[in-house]
Amino acid sequence: MTTRKYNVLSLGAGVQSSTLALMAAKGEITPMPDFAVFADTQAEPQSVYDWLDWLESQLPFPVHRVSKGDLRKAATTMHVTKDGRSFSKTGIPSFVMNEDDGSTGKIPHRTCTRDYKILPIHKAIRKLCGIKRGQKTVTVTQWIGISIDEIRRAKESRERWSVHRWPLIENRMTRLACLDWMRGNGYPEPPRSACTFCPFHGNTEWRRMQQDEPEAFADAVKFEKELQAIKAHSEMHKSKPFLHRSCKPLDEVDFRSDIEKGQLPLWQDECEGMCGV
Repeated sequence: MTTRKYNVLSLGAGVQSSTLALMAAKGEITPMPDFAVFADTQAEPQSVYDWLDWLESQLPFPVHRVSKGDLRKAATTMHVTKDGRSFSKTGIPSFVMNEDDGSTGKIPHRTCTRDYKILPIHKAIRKLCGIKRGQKTVTVTQWIGISIDEIRRAKESRERWSVHRWPLIENRMTRLACLDWMRGNGYPEPPRSACTFCPFHGNTEWRRMQQDEPEAFADAVKFEKELQAIKAHSEMHKSKPFLHRSCKPLDEVDFRSDIEKGQLPLWQDECEGMCGV
């Protein structure tokens, strides 16, 4: 009996993964994916959800939307230990300031990536592809929308039942080439895909949100204040968190472009479905 093989697209609904999905739909990348999976943190700007609705209508294969829940709520909920100590459980990275001496630093961990992107995607794939507990035979090829200019983000699969494939890298396509391909085929330009309050936005993206998506920017400002309030009551977190590297309130930051300030974004503000992992 031959074991069924699957091709699955991790869909972040940003520029690269959207281009990859549409190239597959047009037969420019083969074989056709069996399905795509979009992991919803429930914290993307509305433009991403609107784009995803449109994108699904263009694809000949199904898109499964999965979610662990509301990342925002999880990040701003207080928990109490058995001995009565309060803490907030969140893996969202942040820039921090010690209010005693004004020193700054950063909390780089991103369990939000693992818990709200990677694990929900893997859970869906395991179910839809019939992956057995403890399976070591590779039956899934997972397509990830990383372009050649982001090749440092390409990581091998840690699951024994799957291998990763990066078709855009195979085709030597950059992010700009993806945008050119979209325009050349008459498609609109996808929005940037990331949580509204992702601290890895560069100044260019923060300013774009402030100007083009004021509701999304206002949501990020509100989230920062909520996060600071919850951390202020945590006995396990003494520094004040910020979403911007300047450790200033988001609504007080000068968002001149990174190039204007001689700075580079901390990462490409895209999510190919696994937040750079």
